[in-house]
Amino acid sequence: MSATGREAQLGSIFVRLADTMVDDYDMVDLLDTLVQECKLVLDVSEAGLVLADSDAGLQVMASTSERSSLIEALQLRSHEGPCMQCYATGEVVTIEDIRKLGDRWPMFAELALEQGIRSVHAVPMRLRGRTIGALNLFSERTGMLGADDAAIAQALADVATISIMQERMSREQAIVGEQLQRALDARVVIEQAKGVLAQSHRIPVDDAFVRLRAYARVNDARLVDVASQVVRRQITV
Repeated sequence: MSATGREAQLGSIFVRLADTMVDDYDMVDLLDTLVQECKLVLDVSEAGLVLADSDAGLQVMASTSERSSLIEALQLRSHEGPCMQCYATGEVVTIEDIRKLGDRWPMFAELALEQGIRSVHAVPMRLRGRTIGALNLFSERTGMLGADDAAIAQALADVATISIMQERMSREQAIVGEQLQRALDARVVIEQAKGVLAQSHRIPVDDAFVRLRAYARVNDARLVDVASQVVRRQITV
């Protein structure tokens, strides 16, 4: 992609993210847009995103594929990995070569390497000293994420964080947790719908999600509403 083309695409991405800053936006769709666009415009193979739920525990909220979702989920279960450190410290974590981790994060390293991932760059979703999650970028090649890409990744994470937090800053913590919990509940329904479509059409789970999201956009419907109808067998996608 040329520099001019990339700049135009980035401009379009930021506009779309900014457009979500309304009272009743679809958080699940926002976060999925963020990770998908990261994969398109950055020099990475996969992306995933985790957010803290109402109990301050991390949950996988978006991923570009089942591969990245699996790696994210393992980090949360094992309480180890760059994602966990990024969230805990609120600082960027970069692993240039996972093979050189040694005894650090052995479960993460083993699974990541099995999945063909060689390096990772974790970006905090942070605003005014509060970290609510982490954006994780995975590459099949070793090495640092380029300075320009790192800056873009942080900017995208910042815009998404502001979008999530803007209506919460003046609310009680319980209300913040409720909104995150609703997003998590929506993700559960979407995962169920992906399974239904994958089984009924005999297609990969990743393709099932593409089909689900495309239907929602064509019909100008919320992703979670379409997923719920699929799970209840009210529509065929």
